[in-house]
Amino acid sequence: MKKIAILSGDGIGPEVMVQALKVLNAISQIYGTEFKFFDALIGGAAWDEYRDHFPDETRRICNEADAILFGSVGGPVGSDEEKWRNCEVNSILALRKAFNFNVNLRPVKTHEDLPCVLKDPGDVDILCVRELAGGIYFGTHEINDGVARDVMEYSSSEIESISRVAFEFAMKRAKKVTSIDKANVLACGRLWREVVTRVAKDFPDVEYEHMLVDNAAMQIMKNPSRFDTLLMPNMFGDIISDELSVLAGSLGMLPSASINTEGFGLYEPSGGSAQDIAGKDIANPIGMILSGAMMLRYSFNMDKEYEAIMKAVDSALRDGYRTADIADGKVVSTSVMGDVIAKAISNF
Repeated sequence: MKKIAILSGDGIGPEVMVQALKVLNAISQIYGTEFKFFDALIGGAAWDEYRDHFPDETRRICNEADAILFGSVGGPVGSDEEKWRNCEVNSILALRKAFNFNVNLRPVKTHEDLPCVLKDPGDVDILCVRELAGGIYFGTHEINDGVARDVMEYSSSEIESISRVAFEFAMKRAKKVTSIDKANVLACGRLWREVVTRVAKDFPDVEYEHMLVDNAAMQIMKNPSRFDTLLMPNMFGDIISDELSVLAGSLGMLPSASINTEGFGLYEPSGGSAQDIAGKDIANPIGMILSGAMMLRYSFNMDKEYEAIMKAVDSALRDGYRTADIADGKVVSTSVMGDVIAKAISNF
């Protein structure tokens, strides 16, 4: 039995989470694996109950789980309501810090059945490996007398840890790493490049290159198929992986995994809470469903079940099912897309 903490959160989080659980229940019925789900509150949903974005009860449930499935957190854009103030910082960033999630994985693939913003993107299959526990997001942030200050800091050990993860993944893929930094301006970038170069010596079979982040942002759009494994510090990884989402058709298509050194993982779609479409049953659940698939692979070593979900999603897209964000065929609701993918599991 696998115990999974379910943190649906805010906005479209609960809607897409329901679809992921449909698919996991289909996996359970067909492959005989027992999943036990434990609901917990996070973000604005937790504030309503506890006046806390990350309450102790949620922390306890996560501590006792084998993995965490996470939906989304955050309120309407521009809201200054107390409920939403610092919501993301106090919930998802607090979760990352509490469980020392230092590795974020975001796979990006083009689908032959979906249109792409590029006329000829080639066969894109990129793994974004993002350092998640350090950098500017976890530095000092302050505004005093009209002057703002945000501190970016990295240690050699933090950089070495994420670099080794990237090179190890690259060994199982196309054996190519592109490390992204801003070494021409930032001290953190110079240290990043120095440590990555040192780590690369332990992986002689892997081809690697350094690229400045502004150039990388351009090259990824010019010729994305030349990239395989992208190694990035926290902020650059956040931005570049979102840029890559347009190649997959929508941010709603992308899953992610956040993993610590003990192998404990949190799995979430790459998109946000999208409060403007919450409750309308039109959100794309595929990123959430694929996050569940990543959980099966990386937390539970269930490769066969992982492949079944991947094939079921491909089958739904091949048959023309589309949510509004990727619409060019049969436009269906969030719940119908979940039903179609769950039903397709039996074919694989």
